[in-house]
Amino acid sequence: MRAEGAETLADISETAIIGPWEILRALTRFSALYRRLLDAARQRRPAAVILVDWPEFNLKLARPLKRSGLRTIYYIGPQVWAWRTYRVRTLRRYVDRLIVILPFEVDFYRRHGIAADYVGHPLVDTVRATLSRSAFCEKYGLDPDRPILSLLPGSRLTEVERLLPILVRAARMLNARFPAQFLIPLAPTIRSETAWALIHRGGADTENASPDPPLRVLEGETYNALAHSDLAVIASGTATLEAALLGTPMIIVYRARAINYLLVRPLLHLNTFGMVNLLAGERIVPELIQWDLTPQRLAETMRELLADARRRDTIKVRLAEVRRQLGEGGAAQRAARIILRAIAESPPFTVELHSHEENPT
Repeated sequence: MRAEGAETLADISETAIIGPWEILRALTRFSALYRRLLDAARQRRPAAVILVDWPEFNLKLARPLKRSGLRTIYYIGPQVWAWRTYRVRTLRRYVDRLIVILPFEVDFYRRHGIAADYVGHPLVDTVRATLSRSAFCEKYGLDPDRPILSLLPGSRLTEVERLLPILVRAARMLNARFPAQFLIPLAPTIRSETAWALIHRGGADTENASPDPPLRVLEGETYNALAHSDLAVIASGTATLEAALLGTPMIIVYRARAINYLLVRPLLHLNTFGMVNLLAGERIVPELIQWDLTPQRLAETMRELLADARRRDTIKVRLAEVRRQLGEGGAAQRAARIILRAIAESPPFTVELHSHEENPT
């Protein structure tokens, strides 16, 4: 957006946290951000305010925006079908146009009296390998005839700090019994120095493990690494869909702070966490979540999948079915056309905003 000339009033790095406890600690910062954006919208009176993802913040912002007479468009609808379904009431009342990226969301929102436009998933246009397996292996000194595993611990520092040491311990345990080549493709938000510090922590107290598995930290190579991996271990999130688009068998993992998990789990309406499994309608790839995620169990799950080529082939077939659900590409262009049509419509009804409704909490 910056490259296209957008003025940035706040950087996303200010908001990259996860979990109720972390959010409580940052309430003052979020309140200031809320006020900054709301004041800018009221002063500048844009043709539309496009709220992108992040429902915990944007749904609160939508109410005063709408009541100030501004048109509100929500792109990448909140996953209210997964947890806290009551939020559909806010969407129905304060969002003029809802644009979704998963096919089943249209029927879900329709059942709740909300019209939604499905445009497909934007990742379809961007996720692709740029190197062949042989070229990729030559670039990083890998043996193309030996198994390659990618370990993706997430994009937020807090989740990487929690997950990467576990993933490294599991890799060391696996390497003692099933030698492989391990890659750690980093998200752009994570520095390699941070990753290496966590990697060393992950090897500090590992029993029955190889002392020196072939392990490489990669920057800016996520899609090539995933495309040429025989198996990936991925933190639950967008990267699981990226792996699905590339046809890579995976294990989905996640561990949050215990207090965060205990607070959030009762609000979830699902028996599975990974988006790939949700789209498939069943658990087609293994999930190790919270207390199920231990180095020993992860190492054993990796070993089982690496030793079973037929199972990995079956997963690839099911991932191809998931890919088809994500659309044919062009999601951004379709979303842009919907937004332009919405802007051309008559202005939304304006109601008076009272001071007690401006409280972001």
